[in-house]
Amino acid sequence: MFVSYASEDADWARGLASRLGRRGLHVVFDEWDVLPGDVGVHHTEAAIDSVACALVVISPASRTSPWAREEYAAWVTAGARRNLRLIPVLIGDAPLPPLAASRVWRDFRHVDGPGFEEKVDELVAAVRGETAPDGSRRSAAPGLQDNIAAAQPLPPRPLTPPDQPAVVLCYAAADAAYGQALAVQLRSAGLAVWSVADLKPGDSHVWSVQRQLDFATAVIVLMSPHSQESEDVTRMILEAMHHQRPFFPILLEGQRNYLLAHTWYVDARDGRLLREDEVGLLRDLDAASRNGASPDAMSAVIPAPTLRPAVEAVRMPAAVSLGRLDSYLAERNFAYADLQTTAIVLEAAGRLDEGWLSTRHVQRIPARVLARVDGVWADHTHGRQGWRAQAARCAVRSNRHAEFLALSVACGWRSSRDALVPRSYQELTQMAGPGPRSAYYPTLRNPQNEPFSHWYDEWTSTVLAVHLRMGSGR
Repeated sequence: MFVSYASEDADWARGLASRLGRRGLHVVFDEWDVLPGDVGVHHTEAAIDSVACALVVISPASRTSPWAREEYAAWVTAGARRNLRLIPVLIGDAPLPPLAASRVWRDFRHVDGPGFEEKVDELVAAVRGETAPDGSRRSAAPGLQDNIAAAQPLPPRPLTPPDQPAVVLCYAAADAAYGQALAVQLRSAGLAVWSVADLKPGDSHVWSVQRQLDFATAVIVLMSPHSQESEDVTRMILEAMHHQRPFFPILLEGQRNYLLAHTWYVDARDGRLLREDEVGLLRDLDAASRNGASPDAMSAVIPAPTLRPAVEAVRMPAAVSLGRLDSYLAERNFAYADLQTTAIVLEAAGRLDEGWLSTRHVQRIPARVLARVDGVWADHTHGRQGWRAQAARCAVRSNRHAEFLALSVACGWRSSRDALVPRSYQELTQMAGPGPRSAYYPTLRNPQNEPFSHWYDEWTSTVLAVHLRMGSGR
């Protein structure tokens, strides 16, 4: 192996090279191998073509040394050209160069004594393609931490508010022409509008979309068979629902989106754009959101759902709904899975338009549907989540509110029987904590109900009805 370093780090590099040599590696080190009269550049070029591994010492000196920088560039190029193991080694307080950061490095900063020797043993084993020696495996924490830092070098990017929160337009590709015409109309009316059409080259599109949705003043969803089938549009709806953004659905074609069944909507199946009064309603939603209106205050702005919608909501096949639930839980996205679960239960009871159910309505749900949903939760959480996990903590025996109080404490939705539950769905999911805590999900809480005063009673009724149905086994 070749050891590349800046001259200021010669003492440290020499100590490492000596240890590697004593462990049986053939180490190419310029102080040992470049003889008087040899040309150092030729020596390095020959090594680049012949060695199996290059160890590059990254330090404050190497970041400023012209020769070390040239040599580093040559080794990075060689590593991309052929099967060369390139190992960055950190000393001092220098940041990793971006290309070196793409390799799994080893951090020798603040390491000495037995810890230093163990890291050297690990390097030797890696070069030879062997399992790390028992000694270093017994204290593998330093290597493990280096691996995690190398594989996950960046902390999660925080979702900072955009320069200007906007009305977010969600639509499938097939509905883009209407979406862009609508954007022109709304911008002409003085509203800030954002859609995926506004992404710029180089944007992190997942982060950008989530950022816009989390801080949206309102979310317009163009409902059509294309958007209903789009996993991207579905995820955008769930993200906005999780953060309790006000929805403004527009039906272009077909049936209404099942996730937005309990929401007022605009019927634009004739292809029209918004009327003046509808633009005015959207402007009111935008203003209320910008002023930080509470869910109670938003109820004065958001129209109540139509009692008898002119167009039915899509009935999702159970296989599709359960497949989405399975995928969200596989991603550990518990909020999406929770919202999907509520939609499955309401759809199975024929109560999507109402957004809640009672003990009378729950009898319409086949027991196998509830059992399959519960099984998916249990399978993905090793039995920690699901209605059976909740019942093990607190069995529901009647539909009295006292039963819900006891269950909500047992599941962690409130801290005590006298405490209030979080006022918004987002606050509720944030209480789940790491893991999340056992038996917390599914909550069966419907964020679409929260702008209206009876949301708590409807949530209570839904939870108790499902638990009683599960307990009855019929």
